[in-house]
Amino acid sequence: MNNRALRVLEYDKIMKMLSERTVSALGRSYIESLKPVSDYYEVQDRLKETSDAAAYLWRKGGAPFGGIHDIRGSLRRVEIGSTLSISELLKTGDVLRCGRVIKQFLTNDVPADWEGNTALELGRQITVFKHVEDAISNAIISEEEISDRASPELFSIRKSIRQKQDGIKDKLSAIIRSNEYKKIMQDAVVTIRGDRYVIPVKQEFKSQVPGLVHDMSASGATVFIEPLSIVEANNEIKALLIREQHEIERILEELSAKVAEIRVELGINVDILSRLDFMFAKAKLSRDMNGICPHLTDKRQIKIKQGRHPLLDKHKVVPIDIELGYEFTTLVITGPNTGGKTVTLKTVGLFVLMLQSGLHIPAKEGSEFGIFGSVYADIGDEQSIEQSLSTFSSHMKNIVYILDKADEDSLVLFDELGAGTDPTEGAALAMAILEGLTKRGICTMATTHYSELKIYAMTTKNVQNACCEFDVETLRPTYRLLVGVPGKSNAFAISQKLGLDAHIIYKAKEYLTQDNIRFEDVLSDIEKNRTQAEKEKDEAAILKSEIEKLKIEIKKEKERINKEKSNIIAKAKEEARAIVMNTRYESEELLDRLKELYKQGIDANNEKSLQEARAGIRNLDNIEGGLVESFDINENHEAPKDLKPGETVLMLNLNQKATVLDEPDSDGQVMVQAGIMKVKVNTKQLKRVDEQKESLEKLSRVRVAGVKASAVKLELDLRGLNVEEAIEKVDKYIDDAVIAGLHEVSIIHGKGTGTLRKAIHIHFKGHSHVAAYRLGKYGEGDTGVTVVELK
Repeated sequence: MNNRALRVLEYDKIMKMLSERTVSALGRSYIESLKPVSDYYEVQDRLKETSDAAAYLWRKGGAPFGGIHDIRGSLRRVEIGSTLSISELLKTGDVLRCGRVIKQFLTNDVPADWEGNTALELGRQITVFKHVEDAISNAIISEEEISDRASPELFSIRKSIRQKQDGIKDKLSAIIRSNEYKKIMQDAVVTIRGDRYVIPVKQEFKSQVPGLVHDMSASGATVFIEPLSIVEANNEIKALLIREQHEIERILEELSAKVAEIRVELGINVDILSRLDFMFAKAKLSRDMNGICPHLTDKRQIKIKQGRHPLLDKHKVVPIDIELGYEFTTLVITGPNTGGKTVTLKTVGLFVLMLQSGLHIPAKEGSEFGIFGSVYADIGDEQSIEQSLSTFSSHMKNIVYILDKADEDSLVLFDELGAGTDPTEGAALAMAILEGLTKRGICTMATTHYSELKIYAMTTKNVQNACCEFDVETLRPTYRLLVGVPGKSNAFAISQKLGLDAHIIYKAKEYLTQDNIRFEDVLSDIEKNRTQAEKEKDEAAILKSEIEKLKIEIKKEKERINKEKSNIIAKAKEEARAIVMNTRYESEELLDRLKELYKQGIDANNEKSLQEARAGIRNLDNIEGGLVESFDINENHEAPKDLKPGETVLMLNLNQKATVLDEPDSDGQVMVQAGIMKVKVNTKQLKRVDEQKESLEKLSRVRVAGVKASAVKLELDLRGLNVEEAIEKVDKYIDDAVIAGLHEVSIIHGKGTGTLRKAIHIHFKGHSHVAAYRLGKYGEGDTGVTVVELK
């Protein structure tokens, strides 16, 4: 990839942003060598890495990378048998812990469809060495301290040292507190000099304390003396300290040996963690600039939807839509200064560089890119005083290089092509350069102020105009890129707004050729028509949005009405059922009461009342059975077709049967007769009735509905009845229970003499609906209850 293009398109700033999102020098080492590539499959793999890491960011948050260190030097040292320092072992332990945590993060709680995710596969390749990690963390407290628990020997040595030190302190404390030495002591404290305990004695009294002088204060007034009585104890502590150091060295050697055993796997872990750090840095950059992975194509094409320059504030930058390589290969962009032409060039070029480096771009879904072999850019003023090159010369030198090196796989970007020299010659050169690149099929973008290039783009195949929009009223650019529209020169309009005398502007226009004037007028008309079209388009979009909202509201209201209708009907059904059931219970109570009276010897006249009550209950069954039909018959039906005179129909609004007298008219009205009444109704209010089928269905429904709808209890109490009455009641109860779908019921007959129980058991032996029966268990009623299993 061309280095000058990388520089002028500010690729290094993107790399800096990427580097800031790594957590280790290892991850940054990948960025230092990151350059765009032109191999389609390598670009695809690089982008997949970024997308796979981004998937983790969105699902699980940032990866726990704390503890990554570059321990490759330490691994090389243990390979040749060296002993690692405490600091090196601590860093090794950090890397081991980081690898274990990252492996858990990447491999736990991931969707099944993530198989093939690059980060997941790398996580699975990390090898965990918990025993080595624990050995290091248990042995080392900090870079200066080894734990007492690092080994039993070290614990014993340090315990002996503490005991010896306590004994010495006690002896020295007794000396400095005694009346004999109190006056000769400089301070009543015990201190240490060269790992040996001493006491501070005044210079003039040093001869009164037998012992070894170890130090003297800066003023010379104090001498630090080790009394002879503790010399041997200090010697013992010194020997223990030497043993402690030897034991620490042995522990470090042992830990280093453990690291040496896993150095190969640990080296692989370091490489994986480095790559993961780099991958997640790319994902973080994508997240921070709302980036996407565009579709890759094998053609030299660019389609950017709502692209934003990644180095500009994403909340302020105006997105651009641009295409190149589809209907045209060369795009000529015109417009005022500071209007966004150069930013557009840089956005396109930088997107290509980022994409081919494996980075997401800040654009919308639907963007599409081909892979370019090289990107060449002539942007900015590279005037060289040392080489005596003018602005035009420096640009032309670069253009010559581009024309020599570019091929059909290249993307070429020119800023202010042909500027810096005579306008006529500059425009001619620019057209010749663009024509040569267009004929070679090279994707090219160029910005210019020359009107000649606008006309060239309008009249040349595979070349298209674009402009950066400018608001003359506010004298400000809108930064919108309009493809297919040449930019209008706004010099006169801007000058007039700024207060330039109208006479001067008029004279200036006289100097323009008629062709130039007509061309500018055409551009003005185009701009006016485009602005009007944009306005009307926006208004239409607003109206469309309002219509869609109204449609949604109407749909919701319709759904609400239908739901309320269904709720009202369901509520009515439940209320009707409740009324029927309450009446049933009252009738049953009345029936039971009449039976009691009958048993007690009331005259036979009560038999008539008993029969009437039974008939009332049967009537309730019929009413309840037909309840669902009477409600449901009005719902979701279609008007009957081809009605003929003499057919029986049901008038839904009256729930009344009628006979068709005439065929329906063109409006769907038909004359029917219900009883003695003749009435004209719409066919939508009628339902064709099959009387024979209805009679059979109703008969079947009446038989079953009453039992099904009635509340069939799980037990039947026969206590107080004689055998004949009990058998009759059991038969009816068993029939009701079978129709109601019960599988097991209980018959309460009481214990008593056992006569009723035996009669019921004999009756069950040949019963067609009884599969089995047994006496109740403890808690079920014992021998006073028979549990019946129904077929």
